[in-house]
Amino acid sequence: MKLMEKILSQENLKIAIKKVKKNKGAPGVDRMTVQEIEDWFGQYHNELITKIMNKQYRPMPVKRVYIPKSNGKQRPLGIPTVADRVIQQAVAQVLSTIYEPIFSEHSFGFRPGRSVHMAMEEVLHYLNEGYEWIVDLDIEKFFDTVNHDKLISILREHVNDATTIHLIRAYLRAGVLEDGLIKSTTVGVPQGGLCRYRHNPPYVELVIMPS
Repeated sequence: MKLMEKILSQENLKIAIKKVKKNKGAPGVDRMTVQEIEDWFGQYHNELITKIMNKQYRPMPVKRVYIPKSNGKQRPLGIPTVADRVIQQAVAQVLSTIYEPIFSEHSFGFRPGRSVHMAMEEVLHYLNEGYEWIVDLDIEKFFDTVNHDKLISILREHVNDATTIHLIRAYLRAGVLEDGLIKSTTVGVPQGGLCRYRHNPPYVELVIMPS
């Protein structure tokens, strides 16, 4: 079975819909709520799959919203439509089976079955082993400056499926709706979609790399 066929399988989409509904979250630009998504997929399921498989699907722009940060500034978020969140979730579920085995055992951010508490337990373990330094790093505006071509190039190292790559690039280029205008997105990935947004914050990414 090709990768995209796995992504769009009935069972995988069913799981994705369930997870998106559980995460709740605000509607996107089309104002569809998570309560409406099952009926929507029931009506447009075949049409959606045909468009994606033929590389004709065009994700809707994400809705720009801002949330306050602890330093008084605002963090921009881009909220995809519920339907696009389901598709993104379906993609992530299949790609996770590819990437989880090659991720570092010391990485705890945005991974299934891992949590901040597990990261802190490992920190305490190394402190008890005699390590004395903890380094806290944050790359400023990292997600706003991700190079699309570089990201796609890295994906191709393990994702050898043209249809999947095309869909991911379509999401990168979906654009942002802000103040009634759609702005193109030629760089960066929106914080607010599947991997960058959690309905119940806080969500902290920690990577432990003992020397």
